[in-house]
Amino acid sequence: MLKQRRPFLAEINVTPFVDVMLVLLVIFMITAPLMQHGMEVQLPKESIAPISIKEIPTITLKSSKKIFWKQEELTNLMGLTRKVEQYIEASKDGGVYLRADKTLDYGFVMHVLSTVKQAGVQNIGMVTEPSQP
Repeated sequence: MLKQRRPFLAEINVTPFVDVMLVLLVIFMITAPLMQHGMEVQLPKESIAPISIKEIPTITLKSSKKIFWKQEELTNLMGLTRKVEQYIEASKDGGVYLRADKTLDYGFVMHVLSTVKQAGVQNIGMVTEPSQP
């Protein structure tokens, strides 16, 4: 009794490849949004040597979200915008310092920064405390 040989199948079975690709797609879809947040970095606590302070106005943000232009308390961001625009018209330098309480949320500080930038300030210096040795 002779066995008949079946002809070779030259087709590739793609089902396992499709399964693997779907698993990789799901993994990619889950991990891609997590990678967009950046990496965690511990910033150094040392500071550079103090720079000379120019005679330019300082915007102070207290922990209670009160805004001060020099020593004058402002009621809202519109008042700050008016003060900054008056200062820009009178000064060629156009820079200000920003002192913000460290307990303030980042969003509030950035909102004030963008308001000051929109009012026409080109240079904003951030005031910090020197680190303890």
